[in-house]
Amino acid sequence: MDALARWVIHHRLIVALFWLAAFIGGAAAAGVVPGRLTTDFSLPGQPGDTAEKALIKQYGVSSFDTTVLTVTVPQGQTVQQQSAKIAQVFGSATRVSAVPRTRVVDYASTGDQKFIVNGGRTTFALVQATPPTSFAVSSGVEFGKALNIAAKRAGFESGTTSYQLLSAGTDQSGGPSVLVETLLGALGALAVLLFVFASFLALMPLIIAAVSILTTFLLVLLLTTFSDVSFVVEFLISLVGLGIAIDYSLLLVSRWREERAHGQSNDEAILTAVRTAGHAVLASGATVAISLVALVVVPVPFLRSMGFGGMLIPLVSVAVVLTLLPAMLSKIGPRVDWPRIRHEGRASRGWTAWARLIVKRRVVAVAAGVVLLALLITPVFGLKIGQSNIASLGKTGPAVQTLGTLRDDGVGGGVLTPITVLVPADQRDKAIAAAGKVDGVQLATGNRTSDGRMAVVDVLPKKETVDSSGVQVVHRVRTAVEKAVDGDVLVAGQGAVVDDYFNAVYDKFPYVLGLIALVTFVLLMRQFRSVLLPIKAVVMNLVSLSAVFGAVTFFWQEGHGSGTVFNIAGTGAITFWLPIIIFAFLFGLSMDYEVFILARMREEYDATGSTSAAVTVGLGRTGRLVTSAALILFFAFAALASSPGTDIKVLGTALGVGILIDATIVRALLVPALVSLFGKYNWWLPGGLAKVLFVEPSPLRNETHAGPREFDETGREIATSR
Repeated sequence: MDALARWVIHHRLIVALFWLAAFIGGAAAAGVVPGRLTTDFSLPGQPGDTAEKALIKQYGVSSFDTTVLTVTVPQGQTVQQQSAKIAQVFGSATRVSAVPRTRVVDYASTGDQKFIVNGGRTTFALVQATPPTSFAVSSGVEFGKALNIAAKRAGFESGTTSYQLLSAGTDQSGGPSVLVETLLGALGALAVLLFVFASFLALMPLIIAAVSILTTFLLVLLLTTFSDVSFVVEFLISLVGLGIAIDYSLLLVSRWREERAHGQSNDEAILTAVRTAGHAVLASGATVAISLVALVVVPVPFLRSMGFGGMLIPLVSVAVVLTLLPAMLSKIGPRVDWPRIRHEGRASRGWTAWARLIVKRRVVAVAAGVVLLALLITPVFGLKIGQSNIASLGKTGPAVQTLGTLRDDGVGGGVLTPITVLVPADQRDKAIAAAGKVDGVQLATGNRTSDGRMAVVDVLPKKETVDSSGVQVVHRVRTAVEKAVDGDVLVAGQGAVVDDYFNAVYDKFPYVLGLIALVTFVLLMRQFRSVLLPIKAVVMNLVSLSAVFGAVTFFWQEGHGSGTVFNIAGTGAITFWLPIIIFAFLFGLSMDYEVFILARMREEYDATGSTSAAVTVGLGRTGRLVTSAALILFFAFAALASSPGTDIKVLGTALGVGILIDATIVRALLVPALVSLFGKYNWWLPGGLAKVLFVEPSPLRNETHAGPREFDETGREIATSR
């Protein structure tokens, strides 16, 4: 770290020009990357994915989202009387330039009377469209516009609804852009930085964040040339990247200010900051990257792409913080540290007093932390994984009204999540008969003609198939059809996708968890030169994550607060891809604070030989930083939660709440209390293990009664008894 810092100081112009070029290239790439990202949720090798590919190959459409169109004829008329006109209306609605191919299932194509409701005045059609190529609201928007025009010309009333339209809510514009969300997060971060630094230094972490974010976009653009990258990466780069880069900058700049306050020259302070805080930043960034790259173990392309894309966020942030930031501090640091309202000569009085209280009452502190976490964890035992139920997707808007009208006429919510069954063409009627008898099915039908070797049977369940309980009807339909027909039976649809994710993702999740925990343990053992501290860190992270999922279950799934804050009813389940993403990000981000605090405690213990002094100074010096860093990340995630989609709101709130839980209950209460409780055993690393890790051993030694190191306002160390 010393060699790196010296090289940066002596070559700061080269460093600055390199990152300027990366910044400019990233600014150009940021406008291109969104168009290169994919919405592919495929699961190669899984039954539902195989069925989906067969559907796309033969019909050119996807079961990703089924749009439901309704037409109501005037009073005194019936659907059967106006069947020719209605067929023309549906035809006009589904022939839109933005959607190359469609597949329409309605009364005209099936002859099934169940498509007629409302006393014969209303009929509905199921429309499947070309697979989406971007993260747009839905092809249903285009169908709805065309249907409205065609129906008005014919003198009919019309309506449009779908799962995706309900997910988008009433704001069809898509809500604030990623740029606006990032600026909102940056504004909140600036407020925190102004409080921490009380000088123009507050702007420096924002500059580092801007360079980090745009450089990451540049690298992701290169990544998209040889690999698909999920659209979610765009949000993560902008908002998680903002928080991480600022957090790392905050730690390094604060240590630089502290060393300057203790009388070191500017370059000496930079060297010390990079050697100490910079080393913690490096370990922290590596931990975040490891927790994300472990996603490549999961055999799901979009999760793997998020692992590779997400891994770039901390790595780029670390690179910028350890090179560009020292170069800027070397050139202009002292000049922008004005006005110097806040001094770093002494540790925070408030946090020091809190640390002393915890050391004195460590057993009480541990008990209090355990009780709080237990209360938060309890709801997690009711966690359901799937997709948000329909009730949580929207309360107002045309899509909600259309679905409500259908429900009033006896059509269940499962109309939005039909089960698409592909069978040999000559077995269509047998399959329809078998599926129609399954418990939980309201309609089984199919178009009279098929376009090839396989015919499609459309099965409408009574309830939406979006979670583990709803998926049971998919299993029953599959079993019934397989018994009734000769030949291959393929099942697609949202229920099949949820089932596939259980098989592909959560069966492999223990391996992901084990890999992340093992690599993190080894990395932290080297960082802290301890066996016990890494074990505690990994265990506390897992406990903290359990508390987060408990809070998400209580707030979102059960709806205790989601209605009040977001006007969204309880989701009934957490979308299948969210838990593993929340886990991967929070495991690494939460470990940031563990590294920041324990690295400083280790430094103080090496200087004093006293665990009490290490806890007091470590928390006194890092408490304000960790709290400020957590607030910065919280503002970034709050901006993420302003997106219109329910899933993105769940992701943003889960990450934000997770950071707050970790920075308060875990790192500010339990961590110092447990370190104080374990005493000298915190710092033990046997010689044999140290040799393998290429670090100095740390044998057990008796505790001293040294007080924490203190400095006066001139930067001189105040003598204390050792």
